[in-house]
Amino acid sequence: MLKLADFDAVIFDMDGLVLDTESTYIVAWQQAADAMGYEFSDDFCLSLSGCHYKDVELKLAEHCGAEFNLQTFNRLSSDFWREYVDVHGIKIKHGFFGLLELLIRQKIPYCMATNSPAENALECLQLAGIEELFSIVVTREQVRNGKPEPDIFLKAAELMQSDISRCLVIEDSLAGIVAASRAGAVTVLVPSTAQIDPLAIELCDLMVSDLEQLTSMIHA
Repeated sequence: MLKLADFDAVIFDMDGLVLDTESTYIVAWQQAADAMGYEFSDDFCLSLSGCHYKDVELKLAEHCGAEFNLQTFNRLSSDFWREYVDVHGIKIKHGFFGLLELLIRQKIPYCMATNSPAENALECLQLAGIEELFSIVVTREQVRNGKPEPDIFLKAAELMQSDISRCLVIEDSLAGIVAASRAGAVTVLVPSTAQIDPLAIELCDLMVSDLEQLTSMIHA
């Protein structure tokens, strides 16, 4: 059983963990693919979630063929994404505010560490209305290597002046769990998809269904 007293800081992932951005990306990717004459299933789109952009590009090329115009796809998906979030915004994942309230009450420092570029991350936080809740947001540009390498989490621990072994990292993806494990943090997996990678289950220290369950466990 995890106890907050055992940790000096908590590190949150963003996409799929704090923010339900993945559903907005899927809408945009599918609309862009359709406009280009392709069809992306929900399962294929979910396989792109949490991946570094270079890995996303490789998967797109493999799925669509060498003739796939990545530049056009990126432009269209960005336009469709903007149209969607301007209307619908970005939802916050269930249980986040309850966990945040507990951390603040217990005076446990926290931050965000994401593979997203800074501009995208801050925009998403603003669209969700929680940009002021995170005083530290570590993004892909601040480190040499993104997840699944440990750099982002090591940087987050450094900025919070905490030993990474005393940090609790909460992630929803295999890449995030691998990165946090390599860094030496204690990890919690909160899967954002129905299909959970067995390696993520094997590597994580704890798996819960959502942030509300995690809050109940560590509070107890």
